[in-house]
Amino acid sequence: MDDAAIQGLDAFLQKVPYVRFLGMRVELAGDEMTAVLPFAQHLVGNPMIPALHGGVVGAFMEMTALAQLALAQPGRRVPKTIDITIEYLRSARAEETYARAILRKVGRRVANVQVEAWQESRAKPVAGMTGHFLLRNEG
Repeated sequence: MDDAAIQGLDAFLQKVPYVRFLGMRVELAGDEMTAVLPFAQHLVGNPMIPALHGGVVGAFMEMTALAQLALAQPGRRVPKTIDITIEYLRSARAEETYARAILRKVGRRVANVQVEAWQESRAKPVAGMTGHFLLRNEG
């Protein structure tokens, strides 16, 4: 992974206020990026279970997709979301959550990205997302 890609990822994370609200961070291991959503009480949507708010899980996956695009294409402005589809598979409990994005197709103008989020086991995802993003050049 080159320095420009890592700097682009850092710039992305600092540009998006919602990333700071979530407390989201990313970890790099070789060419794989894993997004981490540490548990925080303000992210709980259902205190009876307790479970993370569905909007928090969805936003976390969308930010993971955008971070993966920033890592893959340094020097571009933050892509604009065209659409996303989220599949909620099970309740995301009040604990740390992880996500990974796969860039299915990155064209000149549009990228297709899939994201999977999990907690204790990647084999048991809590949610999945498919999204399309408009790619924009810097400037």
